[in-house]
Amino acid sequence: MTTASSASGTTAIEVAGLTRRFRVRSRGFARKEVTAVDGLTLTVGAGESVGYIGANGAGKSTTIKMLAGILVPSAGTVRTCGLEPVRQRRELARRLGVVFGQRSQLWWDLPLAESYRILAAVHSLSPQRERERTAELVERLELGEFLATPVRQLSLGQRMRGEVAAALLHSPALLVLDEPTIGLDVLSKQRLREFLLAERAAHGTTLLLTTHDMGDVSRLCERVLLVDRGRLAYDGSLAGLSKTVGARRVLVVDLAAPAPDLLGVPHAEHLGSEGGGLRQRLAFDDAATTAAAVLSAVSERVEVRDLSVEEPDVEDVVRRIYAAGGR
Repeated sequence: MTTASSASGTTAIEVAGLTRRFRVRSRGFARKEVTAVDGLTLTVGAGESVGYIGANGAGKSTTIKMLAGILVPSAGTVRTCGLEPVRQRRELARRLGVVFGQRSQLWWDLPLAESYRILAAVHSLSPQRERERTAELVERLELGEFLATPVRQLSLGQRMRGEVAAALLHSPALLVLDEPTIGLDVLSKQRLREFLLAERAAHGTTLLLTTHDMGDVSRLCERVLLVDRGRLAYDGSLAGLSKTVGARRVLVVDLAAPAPDLLGVPHAEHLGSEGGGLRQRLAFDDAATTAAAVLSAVSERVEVRDLSVEEPDVEDVVRRIYAAGGR
């Protein structure tokens, strides 16, 4: 079987000077031109896992729609899996999988299994390949218990796993995920993240992930592209981004009994306490320490009953990087 990476050569995405403008109604009948994507230039190699992040309105979804051939660029060039998305959209559909967190490609009133049969026919999968790939995805995404359930009756977590399976049914070279974990609980997020890591390892699938959840980025992506107002503001590792803008994670600990403020924990800053010291928050930089090390230092002083780790907010990261650049 041809692997996803070999199917697309050495480059999954090539974008040069990509621009998209819209004319929108301003007041009354007046119209003004808005630039959603502004001269974007970037390359994503086959097999990479890349986080494409930015604040609301940064141009992320518009970029994805141009990569998929849904929107025509106003200027610049784009090649996805070596193809021109608009002119070769039908061929691109065989190599591209897309998951929109707030839109469904499943048939709402049909059982999940029927959606897969329809999608297999759309992608011209042979009966044998359909059976093999469906069985693989059902097992790895734990879909068996609700394959016969109409999509409208699925929980959000179940539906999102079903959406990911639908996007991967034809073994695309490139999988684009637009807010795939939005609204999911912690367990559902973890299951989906683990599957995506395994899928990439097994098939060499290129991942492009847009999200506001920095936890998704830190666990799934080796590289981060940060955009603001349609322009590329950062291209590098997540650790490098955090170092550039001083973004920190926050360890939240619930204690067995009220305690004084946990000051002086190595490489951590005490942000505040609640409930007379029952819940305390400590910020730390991934470049200097780990959540485990901070927790270990805290546990030497007090008994911890529960904990959570808050990731840096994408909006805050964008604000910080622009403040650091004097923009």
